[in-house]
Amino acid sequence: MSDTNIQLYTWGTPNGRKISIALEEMNLDYDVHTVNFTKGEQFAESFLLISPGNKIPAIVDPVGDHGKPLSIFESGAILIHLAQKTGQFWSADSTGQSVIMQWLMWQIGNFGPPLGQLHHFRRFAKQPVPYAINRFDTIADQVYKVLDKRFAEHEFVAGDYSIADMAIYPWAARFEWQEIDLNTYPNVKRWFDALSERPAVQRGMRVPFLN
Repeated sequence: MSDTNIQLYTWGTPNGRKISIALEEMNLDYDVHTVNFTKGEQFAESFLLISPGNKIPAIVDPVGDHGKPLSIFESGAILIHLAQKTGQFWSADSTGQSVIMQWLMWQIGNFGPPLGQLHHFRRFAKQPVPYAINRFDTIADQVYKVLDKRFAEHEFVAGDYSIADMAIYPWAARFEWQEIDLNTYPNVKRWFDALSERPAVQRGMRVPFLN
């Protein structure tokens, strides 16, 4: 562990892997701290000092604020911090930044939450809830169609490869949990297959374990 490494607090979820992918893509040194949900480690006082809402991911950037340590929670905020810190997978102009921000916020508000609910009702609910499954199946189809239309016109979601793609990919990578056939959305599949070939994405998806 180095005093200059970013400290990543994470678990094996799509939100956590947004950050490990970004750290790998940006070639930043980091140390991984697993926050085991099955053991309630997200409620440890030491973790709550970093992430008051007891959620992963969270980071501590040891030189994040004028050379002083800076802790950040919420995946979108972390991605923006890392992009601005390094100048990578971001944009030099305000228009480009706006496009990245729009799609990043879209993922946070529209692509992740309903898919997370679908994961829950398909895989973890103690008994089937057909209404919930049907509802989130429908929403999943809608949001994948939004992406498919976007990727029909753009190679990456915000034009160039950016943190917005890194935010979307780990959720799309759970398409089997969602019982989604990516062939139904050929432009999404083209994008997904391209990102899946990136070595940094592959490494990031293995943090802190592969599932």
